[in-house]
Amino acid sequence: MSTIDWQDQPLNPAHLNGKIIMVTGAADGIGKAVTIALAQHGATVLMLDKKSRHLEKLFDEIVERGFSEPVILPVDLMEITPETGTQLAQSVHDEFGQLDGLLHNAAELGSPSPLDQYDLTYWNNVMQTNLHAPYILTRAMLPLLKQERPTTLLFTSADVGREATAYWGAYSIAYAGIEAQMSIWAQELEKVSNVKVNSIDPGAVRTVFRRRSHPGESQESLPTPQSITPAYLKILSADHEFHGQRLTV
Repeated sequence: MSTIDWQDQPLNPAHLNGKIIMVTGAADGIGKAVTIALAQHGATVLMLDKKSRHLEKLFDEIVERGFSEPVILPVDLMEITPETGTQLAQSVHDEFGQLDGLLHNAAELGSPSPLDQYDLTYWNNVMQTNLHAPYILTRAMLPLLKQERPTTLLFTSADVGREATAYWGAYSIAYAGIEAQMSIWAQELEKVSNVKVNSIDPGAVRTVFRRRSHPGESQESLPTPQSITPAYLKILSADHEFHGQRLTV
């Protein structure tokens, strides 16, 4: 696992300008902050989220600020299948002919509780959103990511996935699966493509999601989503040597 001092990893904006990057969970929190920053640096962001109205507001905000115009993808990851994933990839191919980066950021918290009491509906929702959907999307988008120049596949992870934690149930298990999935993709793609595959744990960040997962915590001392975007931008720029790494902001 690598902890990166991003101040020692300066970003060259030219490495994002003109790129096509898909961000899941783009409507809120870290996804929203990363989307705005990518657009500011000239990337076309394919904003994927089930919250259509939030995406429309974000689209307007980005355009009004004069940044690169994003694309709205109103997709519910609970409903994505291999067939719909393939259809989405075909749409991206027809419109852009390429994909330079895929950031898996969407997440479902579920209901932290003992495993023997875990609600099975929550279990299925967490596993579908946090584990199954990233696999389906990655598999569908992989032909678009395989290019002559370096591209990026980045999984947002969590500390409870890297170290199993009691009462975190499906959430902890799903992210343990994400870490395994990242590592397998990295190993299998290393010598046959230019796709750089990594995971990143953003740590405690001041978001609505964090407020839900840690209701008694004071958020005032936590970093904002905007403050950690340089880490995401550096990885998504593909201007680095990281591959198969468990990164921590």
